Amino acid sequence: MSEKNIALVTGASRGIGLAIAQALAAQGLDIVGTATGDAGLDAIEQALAPSGALRAALKLDVTDKASLAAFFEALEAASLAPLVLINNAGVTRDNLLLRMKDEEWETVMAANLDAVFALTRRLLRPMVKARYGRIVNVTSVVGVSGNAGQSNYAAAKAGVIGFTKSLAQEIANRGITVNAVAPGFIDTDMTRKLNDDQKSGALARIPMGRMGTAEEIAATVAFLVSDGAAYITGETIHVNGGMYMA
Repeated sequence: MSEKNIALVTGASRGIGLAIAQALAAQGLDIVGTATGDAGLDAIEQALAPSGALRAALKLDVTDKASLAAFFEALEAASLAPLVLINNAGVTRDNLLLRMKDEEWETVMAANLDAVFALTRRLLRPMVKARYGRIVNVTSVVGVSGNAGQSNYAAAKAGVIGFTKSLAQEIANRGITVNAVAPGFIDTDMTRKLNDDQKSGALARIPMGRMGTAEEIAATVAFLVSDGAAYITGETIHVNGGMYMA
């Protein structure tokens, strides 16, 4: 199979990442999915292997440079050079800035911004050589709206948007598109941990009056990867039920 038909999805074991991997598989792509541990790798295998769409499930902790290096070695050993990259993996370490520890800032930056740079730079050369590529970076509504207690996360996600726009301008003439998708309040494991008051407060800010689904984010990513989106680059697509209107 052509490398054009292989997509690398980081953080593919659950939630938005798994939904993206499944949507791209349904679109005919083979999937290389990553997870931080064995349980996550098993989840990817169980979800994608039966369909025949799974090319590889590989361990990757995007907060750890050594893990990134080992992941790149594993890709090379398997002779994999995907031409579709979905930078989805990320973490939060919420805190008010006055209480925020260096580790909370650095971990969020490493996972949500530094890893996007490292992964994209590594996979970009094969895309340039092929004169084809699709890069989709999962950012967040808080990268444009801000959110109290998330100055680290908001800063990293805003950085992803700036990164997306800049890279799109650098490589548009090589047949490579670079876009971002900014989810709002999405029904995932993370949001299910919120208490009723927190959920009610968030829902009150959403004109549609409900949380989004991982599948709705995945559908947007799948479109941006498709041939129908070949003339779209440098954009941030907001999927938030009207919570924030750019």
